[in-house]
Amino acid sequence: MILICDDDATIRSSLSLVLKRAGYEVASAENPHEALGFVRGQCPELILMDMNYSKTTTGEEGLELLRKTRVFCPDVPVILITAWGSIGLAVRGIRAGAFDFVTKPWNNLALLNTIRTAIQVNEESKEQARPAESTAKTVFRRERIIGRSPLLTQVLDTASRIARTTAPVLITGESGTGKELIAEAIHQNSKRSKSPFVKVNLGGISQSLFESEMFGHKKGAFTDAFYDRTGRFETADKGSIFLDEIGELDMVSQVKLLRVLQDQTFEPLGDSRQKQVDTRIISATNRNLQGMVRDGSFREDLFYRINLITIRMPALRERPDDIPLLVDHFVGLQRELNGIRAVEVSAEAIDYLQKLPYPGNIRELKNLVDRTILVSDKNVLTDRDFKAQYSEISSATAAFDSVHSLEEIEKNMIRKAAEQFGNNHTKIATALGLSRQALYRRLEKYGIRLPE
Repeated sequence: MILICDDDATIRSSLSLVLKRAGYEVASAENPHEALGFVRGQCPELILMDMNYSKTTTGEEGLELLRKTRVFCPDVPVILITAWGSIGLAVRGIRAGAFDFVTKPWNNLALLNTIRTAIQVNEESKEQARPAESTAKTVFRRERIIGRSPLLTQVLDTASRIARTTAPVLITGESGTGKELIAEAIHQNSKRSKSPFVKVNLGGISQSLFESEMFGHKKGAFTDAFYDRTGRFETADKGSIFLDEIGELDMVSQVKLLRVLQDQTFEPLGDSRQKQVDTRIISATNRNLQGMVRDGSFREDLFYRINLITIRMPALRERPDDIPLLVDHFVGLQRELNGIRAVEVSAEAIDYLQKLPYPGNIRELKNLVDRTILVSDKNVLTDRDFKAQYSEISSATAAFDSVHSLEEIEKNMIRKAAEQFGNNHTKIATALGLSRQALYRRLEKYGIRLPE
């Protein structure tokens, strides 16, 4: 049963009709007094709650009602109903424990998707809380994710719990830690696995191309629009869309993205007709979004919209026990790719590799293993072989010096790599464990100019 709490009879009636058509039982309350009377007697499956019940529009009544209902029904998800002008108020509600918010006028499909997600996540949480023997554990497909360290196991456990839901996921972690692999695994283990998994690198899309890239365009919409183009969101309909490097998105594009995440509708450039999509959102960033919210460079309402579930990918230096498994995996890939003979990595070499700082994480380790195999051309690789190929562009003390910020460390590492490799962009990117595109974005971010 879903409880609707709103002082507007028209809204209660509209919501009741939508929910009953979707197969839900519905109860309604006109004011906080009636709502509290209901939850004292029974806990509904979900509560749809307005924020204002008198002439004032401060929302304090709604926040107070939210706090009181959570006393009686602490595990029941609450979805707040608000207007676009009161989104800041809805964010306060999420901080106070609400599951999500919808805006007036709402989109029926988006509302039902949010309700289903809230109920699914709540059911998954209850299932995980039951004794292990009472639930059958679902096998989580993770073919490309290598490792069994406690930190990685914790990540995989979280991913397996939320994969079957439609909850939006934010994956955080340093560059090269495998955020994209986790996103892909979540999709593959979801009910959407037979539908598209669309990857979008937001750091590589300029503000001028954002709408065309994400929402598509009609022929003639702008000067070079010689044909219709389908946008990424439409391509990902019924599937999942992976928004990588979402922290690089400019403020104007953030507003446009928030609109489609809120209503699951958009308009292609040059087309006045709205299109509806059903897409799961999985985002990733190596930046501190909470800090960006505080300094005003990332919208708070967008932050809460994308991070219903947060998964932090550990850095490689935090999971050294996985390095032998990763090395063995990369050696096997090289054998398949280049048809080389069997290669053995000595215990001394593994010990050496486990002690490196890896600012580029798994990507850096793979580059080091590949380079050493191909250059050394030996049956047994020792620590000397890896030392010969490893370019230590920053001392261990600098990498972990708490006085410096991560951005300062990264900036210094790029400068030292440039000095060491004579401004060869490919070699700099390889030594840092980055792609050339990622290197260029960091050069632009820190204002570092390298000669071509």
